[in-house]
Amino acid sequence: MQDLVLRETSDGVTVVTLNRPDALNALSVAMRDAIANTFLELREDEETKVIILTGAGRAFTAGLDLKELGQQGMGTKGSAQPTLDLHDAIINVGKPLIGAINGFAITGGFEIALMCDILVASTAAKFADTHVRMGVVPGWGLSQRLSTLVGASRARQLSFTGNYLDAETACRWGLVNDVLEPEALLPHCMKIARDICSANPDTLTAVKYLIDFGVQEGLASGLAEEARLSGATNRGIDAQTLETRRQAVQARGRDQTV
Repeated sequence: MQDLVLRETSDGVTVVTLNRPDALNALSVAMRDAIANTFLELREDEETKVIILTGAGRAFTAGLDLKELGQQGMGTKGSAQPTLDLHDAIINVGKPLIGAINGFAITGGFEIALMCDILVASTAAKFADTHVRMGVVPGWGLSQRLSTLVGASRARQLSFTGNYLDAETACRWGLVNDVLEPEALLPHCMKIARDICSANPDTLTAVKYLIDFGVQEGLASGLAEEARLSGATNRGIDAQTLETRRQAVQARGRDQTV
């Protein structure tokens, strides 16, 4: 039987690949449980520092498996339900998550993309929110997260129409950071992941937490939480430690600006 989710770890970076290419990586009940289980395992995996999430074939994921839903319904007495919470498993993985959007990211697949910390797309990527056309209300955060990235007006346009958004426009709108040819997508994401792996791990965890907190709670609360955490963690760092770090930061800066 084909593994629905593939994972490979190298030097602190785990690449997770959604693996139903013949079905555009559609999110069947079994697929949703496989994804959730993978992220629950990665949360506890000490070898994994950064995660890259991508899809096999032409899609990142086309969203919920409509063929399965057409046979079973959604939330009906006879419909199968996942045993694990996919949304909670992904957003609580506790490690930087890069979405390498290789192809179609549709509706539920769009929602999974929006759970990532950093989004990078290939030129083949396409985004769409078809909830209003399916008559299903979003349940994995799209109605809230999309507008924080592209603004409320653009989010309304995408969600009200269900129209497709190409990768270049997604980049111009601030949804994705970069757009690359398909063969360059994963190497580019690996470069970002390796850079993240070289950061101070405790500070990285704190900064990720603060950014997420500010997005959730707003600027005023975020500033207060930053002041609290900064005051609690920045005390007692000795001069020699700071000098060693300063030299390393300056040497890296010189390498990047030559």
